[in-house]
Amino acid sequence: MTRKQRLNQIVGAVLEAGNIEVPTLAERFAVSEATIRRDLELLEEQRLVTRTRGGASTNAAFNDLPLNYKTAQDLPEKRRIAEHALTYLDGSRVIGMTGGTTVSEFARMLMGREQLSIVTNALNIATSLLANPALRVFVAGGEARASSQETVGPTAEAFLSDYNIDVAFLGVDGVAPDAGCTNYDPMGARVNRALQQRSRKTVVLADATKISKVALAPVCTMAEVDVLITDSRAPQAVVRQLRQQGCDVVCV
Repeated sequence: MTRKQRLNQIVGAVLEAGNIEVPTLAERFAVSEATIRRDLELLEEQRLVTRTRGGASTNAAFNDLPLNYKTAQDLPEKRRIAEHALTYLDGSRVIGMTGGTTVSEFARMLMGREQLSIVTNALNIATSLLANPALRVFVAGGEARASSQETVGPTAEAFLSDYNIDVAFLGVDGVAPDAGCTNYDPMGARVNRALQQRSRKTVVLADATKISKVALAPVCTMAEVDVLITDSRAPQAVVRQLRQQGCDVVCV
C-alpha cells in the first residue's frame, strides 16, 4: 500500500469512527505509531482531521470525505455500476443527479447523449456536462460544499422542487435495510431527499463499501428506492434483506 492510499484510508477511518487512536491505526495499517503520527500531522495540515491526545478526530471544516480522496477508491466497481445505470435512461427526457464519485462516473458516460436535460446540485458534474452542447444542464444554487462540490441548503431544495424528473440517480454514503439510504452531511441529505421526491423513478448508485453502512442523516427508505445498483462484493444476506424492503437490487 502506498502512502497516498494509506492516507485516503486513514481519513475514511477517522470519519467513520469520529475519533480513533494512533495504536488502532498503526495495527490496522501494519506500520509504526511514529508513521501514523506523521500521517496525521500531514492530514491535519490539509484540514482533513484534527489531532487529539493519542489519536485523531474528524475536522469540523468538512462534513464528508473530500471528493478527490474518494475518486480513485473502488474505481473499477464504480465504473461497472455507472455503465449499468445507463440502461435506466431509456425513454427519459429529464434526469436528476446528485454528487458523488459513482454518479460522476455515470455523468462521464453521458457525453454522447442527445435530447436530455439534467437537473443537479453537483457543480463538478454540471461543469463536465457542458462539454456536450446537446445536453441541457440545470444547476441548483445554494451553499457550495468544498468536500462534495455540491450545493446545499434551502435555496438548492427549493430549486429542485420546481422540476418534474423522470429518473433520479442518487449517490449516498450508506445503504442498510432498516436505515435506508443515508448521508454524512444532513444538509446534503435533505437536498438528495428533495430530488428523490420529485422523481418518478429513483436509482441509487452505491458500491459495496456503502452496503450495511449507516451514516448520520437519512435520505430515503429502501421502499422509496426503485433500483439499487451495487457491485458483486455486496454481502448476499444483506442484498436479500434489501430486496425484502421492496427494492430491486442489481449486483454488477
